[in-house]
Amino acid sequence: MTEVGATLGVEEEYHLVDAGTGALADAPGVAPAAIALLGRDAQTEISTSQVEVATPVCTSLAEVREHLLRLRKGADEAAQSYGCRILAAATHPTAHWRDQHLTDSPRYARVHERYGLLALQQLIVGQHVHVSVPDPDLAVDVCDRLRPDLPLLIALSGSSPYWEGVDTGYASYRTLWFSRFPVTGSQEVLRTRAAYDALVEDLVASGVVDDARGMYWDARPSVLYPTVEVRVADTSPHVDNSVLQAGLTRALVRVAAQQAERELPFPAPRAELVRAARWRAARFGLEGQLVDLRRATKVPGAVLLREMLDTLREDLEATGDWDEVSALAEQVLRRGTSAVQQRRTGSVHGLAAVVREVVAQSTSG
Repeated sequence: MTEVGATLGVEEEYHLVDAGTGALADAPGVAPAAIALLGRDAQTEISTSQVEVATPVCTSLAEVREHLLRLRKGADEAAQSYGCRILAAATHPTAHWRDQHLTDSPRYARVHERYGLLALQQLIVGQHVHVSVPDPDLAVDVCDRLRPDLPLLIALSGSSPYWEGVDTGYASYRTLWFSRFPVTGSQEVLRTRAAYDALVEDLVASGVVDDARGMYWDARPSVLYPTVEVRVADTSPHVDNSVLQAGLTRALVRVAAQQAERELPFPAPRAELVRAARWRAARFGLEGQLVDLRRATKVPGAVLLREMLDTLREDLEATGDWDEVSALAEQVLRRGTSAVQQRRTGSVHGLAAVVREVVAQSTSG
């Protein structure tokens, strides 16, 4: 077997907020300051009120955790030098999209030119997990096989219940907001890299994207690295949750690759049902009834998560990750997702308190 899952990496995007008021901060100097401090592990994002970090290539969850703590600390130090803090949740509870501004960059100008107002309203941030899959055909096959499992990762990561001061009723409103772009969600079953490349060529010809970097699918072969990149998760205030996402994602990719190399059949639910499953995950989160795409029925989120753990246990034990991943999963089930925590605080103390709490969680380690 190829060295699938031998390495992994995590990207996280953060909002920037005023250190005193908690309001969204227009701070174009923070990302360059973070880059000066962290080097290539930090970069600009589409908005001047955001910053992105990425771990180096890691071989263990311990390394992922160590780097995320370092990167959050560095990004927050850069933010504080401009009177700001980082907020590691997918939406800012009270900010309006008019409060942010497009980063001055040819890349983002091109995004604005193509997508218009959508580019200016990108007031959301997420977490991406890269898992090594060196073989290009295998990477596409893995993405096909991941489709039934990705909605649960959305539910598990929900941290965006509020939008512009309103409780949306969603655990991950980010998922719905991002879905307005024409190249999001789960791709059709493609099976081979040739089929993937042909689809990208057609989309380029249509004028929807310039190249494969514009494919914002839930899981895709990375353009820059020999990895599968899973892009469904909200950014989480808790580093524990980020590590959990990384551990589950690596195990899902490894198991999918093992099944692909044995040419085992896999479920290929219709696109309409996949969209429904994504919607329920975003709407109700881990605490609700989710769609089991293998059985085409509703199942409590906690049940679906424990079934996933059972399926992945052998692989997680092989990588030495079982104890940590299973413990972190049970921790989320006990305390609730960030969306649940935010609503508990918001219902009693208001949204300003939610911002303060999420900032504290984002920077506490």
